[in-house]
Amino acid sequence: MTQKLTPATTALLVIAPLMWAGNAVAGRMVHTLVSPFTLNFLRWLLAFALLLPLAHGVLRPGSALWGQWRRFALLGLLGIGLYNALQYMALQTSTPINVTLVGASMPVWMLLVGALFFGATVAMRQLVGALLSVSGVLLVLSRGEWAQLLALRLVPGDLFMLLAAISWAFYSWLLVRTSAPAGMRGDWAGLLMAQMVFGLGWSGALSAFEWTTGRGHVTWNALFVAALAFIAIGPAVVAYRCWGMGVQRVGPAIASFFSNLTPLFAALLSAALLGEAPQLFHAAAFALIVGGIWVSSQRA
Repeated sequence: MTQKLTPATTALLVIAPLMWAGNAVAGRMVHTLVSPFTLNFLRWLLAFALLLPLAHGVLRPGSALWGQWRRFALLGLLGIGLYNALQYMALQTSTPINVTLVGASMPVWMLLVGALFFGATVAMRQLVGALLSVSGVLLVLSRGEWAQLLALRLVPGDLFMLLAAISWAFYSWLLVRTSAPAGMRGDWAGLLMAQMVFGLGWSGALSAFEWTTGRGHVTWNALFVAALAFIAIGPAVVAYRCWGMGVQRVGPAIASFFSNLTPLFAALLSAALLGEAPQLFHAAAFALIVGGIWVSSQRA
């Protein structure tokens, strides 16, 4: 958790936000074709099927998983059941650029959650960096018009994404502050499957609630199938694999800075695929967030 940031670890922590940016763009592309909880459930159902040949042993009755099922049930709820569902809900009313920029408040929540719940220390430079990041997020929420903040006029999707970021902060700290069973250490597929089996249950329950309340819907066509395949392979399996390894090596506080690359990737992908060109306030917000990353990562 305290290893030096090497090129290999840097690559792992760059791949994850690239995949997550693609997830935001793909989710926006199909937001009229499928309801958010259903999309999240189908995504993890397909990811589960893809990972099963590599990690089916984890599900056996004598597996080390069942001795710590409460831990993995909580990780599955926060990282799979809630985070992704909230993000897809955010994309119903907000753009991928906005969603990922609001998600760039992640280092702030990492610091707060770490300090309040896990006994982590917070340096002054981290507080300054967090203030800069928050300023960038507020700029996004206000759409460049500060009067909107005074009037509390916020897009629902932005609030959903803030909740998603908080959920992910708890997930990341829990990922490194509890030890995996001896039989599962070093088995990335097994660790992900242990979270996924419970996360699939949580996401399935949310999807069932969506359908029983008359809000569930899905339209099967080529675009939806292609988007589903991508988010099940890239953002689900590949990104979680890379993020998990990166967090284990350098800790959630440092790793969280890399999540701020997601808005940059989302802006590039949105411009190319959705025709949603970034606005001036997006550029200003990104500059503030990057400034926060730089300040926070400086050594004392």
